[in-house]
Amino acid sequence: MALSAFDFEQPVIDLENELKALQELNPPPDNLAEQVSALRERIERTRREIYDNLSAWQILQIARHQARPRALDYVRRIFTDWTELHGDRAYGDDHACIAGFALLDEQPVCLIGQQKGLDVRDNAYRNYGMMHPEGYRKALRVMRLAEKFGRPVICLLDTAGAFPGVGAEERGQAEAIARNILEMSTLRTPVICIVIGEGGSGGALGIGVGNRLLMQQYAFYSLISPEGCASILWRDAKFAPEAARALKFTARDLKELGVIDEIIPEPEGGAHRDANMAARLVGQAIRGHLAQLRAMSIDEIVEDRFQKFRRIGQWEEIETAP
Repeated sequence: MALSAFDFEQPVIDLENELKALQELNPPPDNLAEQVSALRERIERTRREIYDNLSAWQILQIARHQARPRALDYVRRIFTDWTELHGDRAYGDDHACIAGFALLDEQPVCLIGQQKGLDVRDNAYRNYGMMHPEGYRKALRVMRLAEKFGRPVICLLDTAGAFPGVGAEERGQAEAIARNILEMSTLRTPVICIVIGEGGSGGALGIGVGNRLLMQQYAFYSLISPEGCASILWRDAKFAPEAARALKFTARDLKELGVIDEIIPEPEGGAHRDANMAARLVGQAIRGHLAQLRAMSIDEIVEDRFQKFRRIGQWEEIETAP
């Protein structure tokens, strides 16, 4: 898949075009190698400056990039012996949710993920990663199996939100999400949740209650989309960039607020630029936190998860002199 460029990358694109024109000069200048080297340094420096100062709206664009690695891309690159399970044993199978078991360095683990499509046809099949109630119930069914057999649970979050269709509401969308939040809060096995793209609303939270919450560098995790927030507050979606800034949904914001536990770095330019490196970095983070949790007893793991969410939103009053 060809990688499309973002508007904010235009200075880099201009320099790359300048480099291409320089290399095609005929006859080439005497100091061609020196000019090419200097221009390449400028390109790298400019790209670093851009990506070191991204706005929340620009980060959102990276998180939504069509070529960004999906949940199954990470499953195939980090784990082995992946075996997917299907259906919620009540209604049907939700293709937006993947659930099953695999090996991580020969150790069995449970994997739950929200899977977006790779193209129009695949997105229709995956419902753009927006889970139905049967998806949340399938995830919970597999998590209970993981608990029964002592398998750590690893959840990969990537959705704009739970599917808001009439059928989903009729089948108990809100109850399914609430049930997952309740059950995951007391699940007697380690749970690690990773936001790999969009972490949208209750759709993400329905598989997002864990001992550790990690985020990739250019992912976001938010109660509502910036477009939805702007439509409510300003009655106009054109204010979405302002809403994005106010929502504080970037990994850096949420780390400062104590909501997430670690920011997983991405390859320069985003995970879509180098999926293999992105997977290596995600795998390293999973291994590190899993080693910590495996050293704890089951009771300690459950208490650790409870205390994590108790700490979120804590505040204190500071009295000032009149």
